[in-house]
Amino acid sequence: MVYHERVVEGLSLAPAGEGDFEALLALRMAAMRESLEKVGRFDPQRARERLSRGYLPAYTRHILLKGELVGFVVVVVPREHDWLLDHLYIHPSAQGQGIGSGVLAQVLREADAQRKAVSVTALKHSDANRFYLRHGFVLQAEGEWDLYYLRSARGRADGVGA
Repeated sequence: MVYHERVVEGLSLAPAGEGDFEALLALRMAAMRESLEKVGRFDPQRARERLSRGYLPAYTRHILLKGELVGFVVVVVPREHDWLLDHLYIHPSAQGQGIGSGVLAQVLREADAQRKAVSVTALKHSDANRFYLRHGFVLQAEGEWDLYYLRSARGRADGVGA
């Protein structure tokens, strides 16, 4: 399936910093709460531990809509064979507007320019699974709680699109 990116007016990405952890944690919990509750796994302490283990400000970007924080994305790039899309969260109040698709499209363009595949993990029974499948990710493996996806590198060696 070919997915066409919708342009979202006022969407931008900005670097995150060390002092942004608490705001991003609150945003992550709001975005994940419903999915985690469906599988009986919502636990604020676990959410804090999970984000703090992988909080890498150098690879974290705020997702801004008209200058207001509505989400964040973490793409770990210093991996040999792929990039890891470690976090992509949009606050529930901003979901359904194409923001996640716009951000993911930008990440995929950046990965394609470097000829890198992108890996992502999604919670089973989460709406995120349909989202990633729509954007060209292919299921690679299944764990107890998560599904593991890969989107192959696309484009030419000079970084120009396919």
